[in-house]
Amino acid sequence: METLYFAAAGLRAAIIDLDGTLVDTLGDFEVALNRMLADLGLPAVQRRFIEQTVGKGSEHLIQQTLAHVGADAGVFQQAWARYQHHYAAINGEHSKVFAGVEPGLERLRDAGLPLACLTNKPTAFARELLRRKGLAHFFSVVFGGDAFERKKPDPLPLLKTCEALGSVPAQTLMVGDSRNDAAAAHAAGCPVVLVTYGYNHGEPVHDVPADGHVDRLDELRLA
Repeated sequence: METLYFAAAGLRAAIIDLDGTLVDTLGDFEVALNRMLADLGLPAVQRRFIEQTVGKGSEHLIQQTLAHVGADAGVFQQAWARYQHHYAAINGEHSKVFAGVEPGLERLRDAGLPLACLTNKPTAFARELLRRKGLAHFFSVVFGGDAFERKKPDPLPLLKTCEALGSVPAQTLMVGDSRNDAAAAHAAGCPVVLVTYGYNHGEPVHDVPADGHVDRLDELRLA
């Protein structure tokens, strides 16, 4: 395991993504989406498709899933309702916390950084998932994709989260797993570190410009 020593001078807070960064949630997505599709009489989707599609919010995921199986876009509202129902029922049951996450969060917290979880997942689902996985106590604030007018990769969620943390972007570290997180961080003016084990829409994460890449969250040390 290699350690990334990230310059801590001037850092006042950190923002952490959820899906693909803290928790491997592909199993939850797979179950909820395929139960939704079954309710609509539509064919199931495979995990690889889900891995390449998650990250831009539930609305985008459902729209892309319906298009992938050849469904009429007019069934979106029905699909959305069924997805919400199924995801709420199984949230966290088919997911697991990535190795290194808890000690990594402990190190960031012990360094005196207030932490926020910022995800494109709906806020209620995010908070419940963090609670069920025993991670909620690390975060002073949690914001989902429905918390603001726009989602990542737009910088607005990061800027609003910085405000909630009482920090400025240049002093707020963003940790994520995808080009969405990196693009939002760059646009907001936040330093960014990406984990290598996440989803990133099926693309190599090392191709995404960032201040660093780590294979486990506990490889990130503040020097």
